[in-house]
Amino acid sequence: MTVHTINLALQGGGAHGAFTWGVLDRLLEDDGIAIEGISGTSAGAVNAVVLAQGFADGGATGARAALDDFWGDLANFAPFSPAQRTFVDWLTGNWNLDRSPASMVFDMFTRLVSPYEGNPANLNALRHLLSDRIDLAKVRSCHPLKLFISATSVRTGKGRVFQGPEITLDAILASACLPTVFQAVTIDGEPYWDGGYTGNPAIWPLIYGCDSRDVAIVQINPLLRDETPRSSAEIMNRLNEITFNSALIGEMRAIATVQRLIENGELTEGAGGRLKKMLIHLIGDPDEMRDLGVASKFNLHRDFLEHLKAVGRSSAHRWLEANRDRLGRKSTIDIRATFL
Repeated sequence: MTVHTINLALQGGGAHGAFTWGVLDRLLEDDGIAIEGISGTSAGAVNAVVLAQGFADGGATGARAALDDFWGDLANFAPFSPAQRTFVDWLTGNWNLDRSPASMVFDMFTRLVSPYEGNPANLNALRHLLSDRIDLAKVRSCHPLKLFISATSVRTGKGRVFQGPEITLDAILASACLPTVFQAVTIDGEPYWDGGYTGNPAIWPLIYGCDSRDVAIVQINPLLRDETPRSSAEIMNRLNEITFNSALIGEMRAIATVQRLIENGELTEGAGGRLKKMLIHLIGDPDEMRDLGVASKFNLHRDFLEHLKAVGRSSAHRWLEANRDRLGRKSTIDIRATFL
């Protein structure tokens, strides 16, 4: 069997990261796929670190088990979350939380009260969950996987990518630090917020830090919506999607420019591997994810997470069936048509 080595770019999106859990589960069980590098932001960073922990313990099988355990533990927090579906939502199978009174109150609270005022003790359940589950020494030394985790500097507005010994518990939490919910995470005297503002996820580390040309972006945030949003919830949802896709679109524009110059003979690959024609792929289910509002990113109920995992597995399976033979040879999406 031919083994194709790929890199993964994992978007952030709170509970929607369970979709990525499903994608990773399907890829890890495939003997024809090897993963070299993973660039992750927010929930994507958490998925990457949990995968690396499991991989260090037991290879691909261990990675799948570690992801299952982590998302199962995360679901245990659901009963304590203010984000709950209404009875009508339960009856109709609606996963969104836009009509949940508690969710509305929580949203309003985060707009009026900063996390420094509302959570002065800086309590963070994710910190305790990760500190109990993750052995960072194993994560940092997990070969052959290369991890890249993005966060945004509050002071400069620039993105920072943590890798190797820089990957700490604080770096992971910084990558997932929504500024309206959590206090900024300080690392080396610098405060950081969610990495999605500057790279969701960052692609350049996979270009410069990995040998494989293949980059598969696991898409959580839909790029396109045909209808103009009209309700306040729809407007906020679309604004969230545009904000967290903007940095990725910028990087895709740069990649498309380099590809065009190489194809036209105006640029030669080389420069120590820093200039090369990248092969870009996209794993997602935009129709499914478009139906989910931004509030559902706080929905930690087990049935919702398991649903997204199943959707992610199906998406990855379809992608593999359709594109396996093209890996290592060409992109499976038109970058310009998709992103530009």
